[in-house]
Amino acid sequence: MKLPVVVGYGGVNAAGRSSSDHGYRRMVIEALPQETADDTWASLAGLTGTQWDSTDATRALLGRNSLIRRIEPHLFDVDAVAWNRRMVAHSGHQPMSFTSQRKHLPEPLPPGWHATPVDDLYMRVEIDQGAVFLLPTTREAQVKAAGQLPSGFEPGKLYQSRSHPRGLQMTVFAASDALANTGIPWEVLQQRVAPDQISVYAGSGMSQLDADGNGGMLKAIYNGRRVTSKYCPFGFAEMPADFINAYVLGSLGTTGTSMGACASFLYNLRHGIADIQSGRSRVVIVGNAEAPITPEVMEGYAAMGALASDKELCELDGLDPSQGPDHRRACRPFGNNCGFTIAESAQMVVLFDDELALELGASVYGSVSDVFVNADGPKKSIAAPGVGNYITVAKAVAAARNMVGEKALRESGLVQAHGTGTPQNRVTESHILSQVAGAFGIESWPVVAVKAYLGHSIGAAAADQLVATLGIWRHGWLPGISTIDELAEDVHQTNLSFSHEHVQIDKQQQAYAVINAKGFGGNNASATVLAPGVTHKMLQQRHGHKAMAQWQSLNEGVQERAATYDAAASAGTSRPTYRFDDGVLGQDDIELTDRRVRLGAKGPEISLELENPYADMLKM
Repeated sequence: MKLPVVVGYGGVNAAGRSSSDHGYRRMVIEALPQETADDTWASLAGLTGTQWDSTDATRALLGRNSLIRRIEPHLFDVDAVAWNRRMVAHSGHQPMSFTSQRKHLPEPLPPGWHATPVDDLYMRVEIDQGAVFLLPTTREAQVKAAGQLPSGFEPGKLYQSRSHPRGLQMTVFAASDALANTGIPWEVLQQRVAPDQISVYAGSGMSQLDADGNGGMLKAIYNGRRVTSKYCPFGFAEMPADFINAYVLGSLGTTGTSMGACASFLYNLRHGIADIQSGRSRVVIVGNAEAPITPEVMEGYAAMGALASDKELCELDGLDPSQGPDHRRACRPFGNNCGFTIAESAQMVVLFDDELALELGASVYGSVSDVFVNADGPKKSIAAPGVGNYITVAKAVAAARNMVGEKALRESGLVQAHGTGTPQNRVTESHILSQVAGAFGIESWPVVAVKAYLGHSIGAAAADQLVATLGIWRHGWLPGISTIDELAEDVHQTNLSFSHEHVQIDKQQQAYAVINAKGFGGNNASATVLAPGVTHKMLQQRHGHKAMAQWQSLNEGVQERAATYDAAASAGTSRPTYRFDDGVLGQDDIELTDRRVRLGAKGPEISLELENPYADMLKM
C-alpha cells in the first residue's frame, strides 16, 4: 500500500498565511525567539499591506488585526445590520394613499390597491384596506466577534476575481500558497504524473453564501434586485475544487467534495488518502474553504444558541453590557464558555505517494495513515452530539498504536480537539478523549484546541487543526488554550493534559497526532497523522539508505524554491496562480484509441489498459 505523504500545505485564516507555518507561529508568537517571531510579523505585514518595521507599535498593530476580534465593517456593520421590518398598516375609515413612479409599482397590484395616473411617470395609489409593508431598517447584531482574515488582506484584489464569492477568492490563494510551498513547479509534476493520477477534493461545508454566490441568489428577488447568471454556479459547495482544477492547475483528474458539516475536511482527506493508498492517484490536493461571516449565517447559528453572544460573554466575565466583552476571548474551549465563534478559513494540503515524494525530493512534513468516519446512530436533536465520536477517536488511536507501538502511543502523541467553545462540546469531547486515553493506557494526553485563536471555520476547521499540528512538529510548541483562566468544572480531565500556556515539547520525539472533528448532524471523523520522524523511518525501511540519500540531495533545491516563495510572499510581491481561459481544450485536441487517450500530439497520455479487479471471479 502506498503511503500518503504531506509534501506541502498552505492557505489563510485569522492567524495569517499557513505556508512556512506563519499562521501556526502567530498563535505561539510569544514563545518564539525574536528573530523567528519577527519573520512571522513581517509575513503578516506583507499579507495585509502594512509597512513592516521591527517596532513594538507595528507588532501591536499586526497583533490587534489578527486572530479572533470584533467583526470589521468591510464584512458587515455589526452595529447596523440591514434587515426588513414587517409593518402592518390599517387604513381605518379612510383609504390610505401615496404617489409612486409607475416602474416601482408591483404587477399585478395587491388586493385592495387602486392606481390612477397622475402624469406620464407617476401614479396615485389608494388602499382601501390594511396592507403589509417590509421597511428597510437596521438592528444591532447579537454576536460581534469572529475569526476573520487579518485586517487589510483581500484575496480578491490579488487577481482578476470577477465577482467571485469570498470563499472562492480564498480558495485561489490557498491552493496557490500550498503548491508554492511544495517547492516543486506544477509543470514538473505534470511531466511526471499522468493526468488521471491527480485528484482534487475541496469544497465548503455550507457552500458560498455571501452576496456573490447562493446568498445573492436567494436574497435578490426579495430585495427587488436582479438574479445574475453567476450566483447559481458559483454557489455550489464543490466549487473550490472546480476553481482549483480550472484556474490553478488545469487538472483533468479525479475531483469533487464530500460534505460532513464541521468534519468536511476530514471527509475529503479520507478520499484523498484512499486514492493514494490504492494507487489510483499519485498527487492529491485536499482542502476546504469557508467564508461564513455573513449576517444571515450568523443569525442562523445564533438562533440555535450556538454562538457566543456579547451579552453572554459579559455575563461570564461579570461585566456590565455597556462595557462590552473582550472579543479576543470570545472562544473558550474547555473553559467556562457560552458558545463558539464563527470563522473564515481556506486550507489546502498536498499529498504525494511515498515513491513520488522521494523521486522528486519533496519535503516530508508527515503522513496520513487513516481517517475514520462514524455517524451517531439514533438521535433526538439532529444538532446534538452523540456516540459516533467515541468510535472514530478509538479507531484513530488504535491505528496509531499499530504504527508507532505502545510506548510511543502513550508518551509521544497529541490530540487536536474539535474544541468549539460550547458547553456541550467541553463535556462530551473531554469525556470521549478521557475514556479513550484511559482505555489505551495514555496517562497524560496533550490536548490542543486552536479554535481559541482561530474560531470555528465549519468545513475547514479540521484543516486548521492539521496545519497547526504540522507547525507543532516543526517548531516544538503546543499552543495553550490562552483564552481561559481555568477549566470548567464539568470538563473531564483524567488521562488528559490541558494548558492555558504554551508548552514546549521535544519535537524529535513526537510520533503521531489525532485530528478530531465533530459535525452537526452526527458527522464524526478522526484522522491518524504520523510525525515527520516516524514517516522518514518508514520511507527508509521501504526504500533503503541509497534512495533516502538521493532524496536528501534533491530536497535541498526543493527547500530553496519554497524559501524563495516564502520570502516573496512575506514581502507582499507574490501573486496567486490564476489561469483564466488559458490552454482550454476542445474536441480537436483529443486523440482516442481503444488503448489510450492523448491530449494533443505531444500532450499527456491516459492509459485505457485497466486492470480487472475481479479477474479471479471471471475465469471461465
